[in-house]
Amino acid sequence: MKVVCIMQARTGSTRLPGKVLKIICGKTVLEHDIDRLKRVKNIDEIIIATTTHEKDDVIVEEANRLGVKHYRGSENDVLSRYYYAAKENVADIIVRVTSDCPLIDSEVTEKIIQYYVDNKNKYDYVSNTINRTYPRGLDTEAFSFNVLEKAFNEAVSSRDREHVTPYIWDNPTVFSLFQYKNDIDYSNLRWTLDTTEDYELINRIYSSLYPLKGNEFNMNDIIELYNAFPVLREINKNIEQKKV
Repeated sequence: MKVVCIMQARTGSTRLPGKVLKIICGKTVLEHDIDRLKRVKNIDEIIIATTTHEKDDVIVEEANRLGVKHYRGSENDVLSRYYYAAKENVADIIVRVTSDCPLIDSEVTEKIIQYYVDNKNKYDYVSNTINRTYPRGLDTEAFSFNVLEKAFNEAVSSRDREHVTPYIWDNPTVFSLFQYKNDIDYSNLRWTLDTTEDYELINRIYSSLYPLKGNEFNMNDIIELYNAFPVLREINKNIEQKKV
């Protein structure tokens, strides 16, 4: 069973243009993403799925520099981008992450994938993104190519096509779903990159932890940092997540 992690990335962003190429501790956000995902032992291959727009040539250049494959497809029909990227790379299991999560925890992602692999005859879809207990920014979704193909063939709304997985988790009578939960609810914490406030927070986290641990620092290290410096909670606490 080939496990392929597909990470969508583009330069267009209404609130923070070019965010995935911004520099944190001497590396682009995209490079930090890849560094952290490469630590996930049960991922066989990482694909950066970007658009066919000329402005996203820089994403392709970055993928090449980082030594990972890329796929170029529709900007708005991201579901089709995932489907064709998975098909081209003969994926049996797809792991979906997004490129605006440079704090993604390799241990959390690995556990979610393994839970899916161990229970793939029972569940069609496993994630930590619907009934949230993890900080936003540690999002991981796992499902089979057959499930992705069914969504690709049947989803019709622009919302379902743009956001890839709503057709799956909006149809619990069609797909068997499981939500992977943390023992402690940290869903009030926002560790994703979409605004200047987010960028300031993530920069501070990296500046504190990256010199000591490189990209081996995890969720618990960040929680300890929050406990030591409560002011971190204030930086992006008023940012609202865009609605799907």
